[in-house]
Amino acid sequence: MAVLLSIEEAQALVLERARSLATEHIPLETALDRYLARDALALVDLPPFPSSAMDGFAVRASDTPGQLAIAGRIAAGRPASSPLGTGEAMAIATGGLVPDGADAVVPIEVVVEKGNNVDIADVASVGAHIRPRAGDVREGELVVGRGTRLGPARLGALAAAGVDRVACAARPRAAVLATGSELRRPGATLRPGEIYESNGLMLAAQLGQAGASVDRLPLVPDDEAAHREAIRRGLELDILVSSGGVSVGPHDLVRRIERELGVEEVFWGVAVKPGKPVAFGVHGKTLVFGLPGNPVSSLVAFELFVRPAVLALQGAAEPLPHFLSATLLRGIRRNPHRTELARARTRLDDHGIGIELLGGQESHMIARAAEADALALVPRGEGALGAGETIRYLPLG
Repeated sequence: MAVLLSIEEAQALVLERARSLATEHIPLETALDRYLARDALALVDLPPFPSSAMDGFAVRASDTPGQLAIAGRIAAGRPASSPLGTGEAMAIATGGLVPDGADAVVPIEVVVEKGNNVDIADVASVGAHIRPRAGDVREGELVVGRGTRLGPARLGALAAAGVDRVACAARPRAAVLATGSELRRPGATLRPGEIYESNGLMLAAQLGQAGASVDRLPLVPDDEAAHREAIRRGLELDILVSSGGVSVGPHDLVRRIERELGVEEVFWGVAVKPGKPVAFGVHGKTLVFGLPGNPVSSLVAFELFVRPAVLALQGAAEPLPHFLSATLLRGIRRNPHRTELARARTRLDDHGIGIELLGGQESHMIARAAEADALALVPRGEGALGAGETIRYLPLG
């Protein structure tokens, strides 16, 4: 194997080639978890009129304290038919349009209503309990910037600002290919030497979670013709992610057949454990990832290299993994040659977030990975990291 790239070097090479896909305009109702391709601006002032922040009475501050005549009642969506006169008050509901002439709202809890009058004991401040027009955002101002993922709160903000359609990059179309004659679908009867295939399902789930539209290709045995046909199908999409067959054994066919089909290999081998023999290449605009067959290696390589590519294709402003910090609960030895992503469990207590590595870190132990909620980043180097030191981690799920 050639000189191994660092994680950061490999990620940079991936992102250099992961260009945002074509823009499409979609209804806001279908835009959950999509990424904006253009800034979204407010189409109206928000609020579009001065409104009451609570149930109470709209008044002129200069008329308080005192007894005021109730000149009308205002509900949300049903404004007053006339301005507020001197010595008058209008009952108003939360969200109601503050009538012309009023410059304060007195909460209903601090007044005494007597027939057609209301007694106000204290002086009201000008502007009290009134939401000013455009106090949130003005027409034409930025609501959500390009490259931002549209979660529920952002969708709500856009809807409130009058936006009904947004420009988003198209969802990437991804193919998942699992290779190996030993693989069988879960539920099948296993013969000697066979195992259940799990990587395809896991990778398809990761791709879908990242926003891709996924096509799971049929399992491929260690046969050149079958490999060639499956890979050719995968190269028709935006991303091809294969699992297995990327090492140097006689049955590792993926990289050679991809080269024969015109894939330009950008790198093979990263200084990371697990996941060292990860491969990345391009075929026209198709991004091609060859992940190791060991399940945890595939899991880790996806999070480090494939997910950033999927997000970048969607125009994400920050596609790289977002690592958090925690306190190491038990000391761990460092690997002098490779950075490790170790399966770990976080714990929250009065002192903050702590993290400890799980037992069984071998790359084939996918069942152990089910216990993990994080991947702890252990930088390569000599010696150990001691309990109490700060360590970075990547949340799982």
